[in-house]
Amino acid sequence: MRPSAPSFIKLLVPVKRTIDYAVKIRVNSAQTGVETDGVKHSMNPFDEIAVEEAVRLREKLKADIESIRVVTVGGPKATDVLRTALAMGADTGIHVETADKEIIEPLSVAKTLKAIVDKEKPDLVILGKQAIDDDSSQVGGMLAGLLNWPQANFASKLDYDKGANEIHVSREIDGGLETLKMKLPAIVTTDLRLNEPRYASLPNIMKAKKKKIDKFTPADLGVDIAPRLETIKVVPPPARKGGAKVDSVEALVSKLKEAGAI
Repeated sequence: MRPSAPSFIKLLVPVKRTIDYAVKIRVNSAQTGVETDGVKHSMNPFDEIAVEEAVRLREKLKADIESIRVVTVGGPKATDVLRTALAMGADTGIHVETADKEIIEPLSVAKTLKAIVDKEKPDLVILGKQAIDDDSSQVGGMLAGLLNWPQANFASKLDYDKGANEIHVSREIDGGLETLKMKLPAIVTTDLRLNEPRYASLPNIMKAKKKKIDKFTPADLGVDIAPRLETIKVVPPPARKGGAKVDSVEALVSKLKEAGAI
C-alpha cells in the first residue's frame, strides 16, 4: 500500500548572498580570494529560481502548501537575501548568523541545513544547484546524504502527485530528458530552465519588512563550521593576447601548429 499523503506540505528553501552576477570580479590584493568590499551583492541566481518554484507550487497547489520557509547561513548582511525571498512570496525566514566575511564551506552549510531540517521537519527542500561564487555544487547532495533522503539534481520541471505523495522531476541529460519519481521527503536542486523568477512588487517589499526572521548561530544548532580547507593562492587568469589575421587556410594551419593547438 502507498503511504498516505500529508495534509499539508512544508517547503524549505536555502538561499545564499553572493556577489551580483553582473559584477566583474577582481582578485583581492592579498590573493586570498575575490574582492568583496564595496561590491554589489544579491541572492544567488539559482536560489532565486528555487524560491520562485516554491511560490509557484503554492499558487498551483494552494491549500496543500502549509508554509514556505527560507533559510540562509552567513554574516549579518545575509538578512538582505532573506527579505528578497520574503518579498517574492516566502512566509518566514531563518538566519543562521556567522561572523562577517567568514568562509562557510559546503559541508558546514549542509550540516547546518540538516540541523534546520531536523528542527523544522519540512517535506521538501528546494535549493539552487550551485552558488555562483564558489561553483561547488555540493550542498544539495551532501544534505541529501546526511538526511538519507532521495534527491533530484538540476531540475528543469517539478510536479507533485498528491495521491502518491511523490514528486516528479524532469532534468536535462545528453540526448533528452530524464524524469525521476521520489517519495517525500526529498531534496531538489534547481537548474536555469526551471522557471524565470518574478520581480518583487513594492507592496510585497514593504510587507516583507514585517515578516518574521528567526536568528540562530551555528553553536545554537550544535554545528561546528570550522574550515577544513585552506586556500593557498588566488590569481587572475593571464591577460588574453591579441589575435592576428591570416591570408589563407595554409597560414592559419601554420599558426595553429606554432601555438601547439594542433
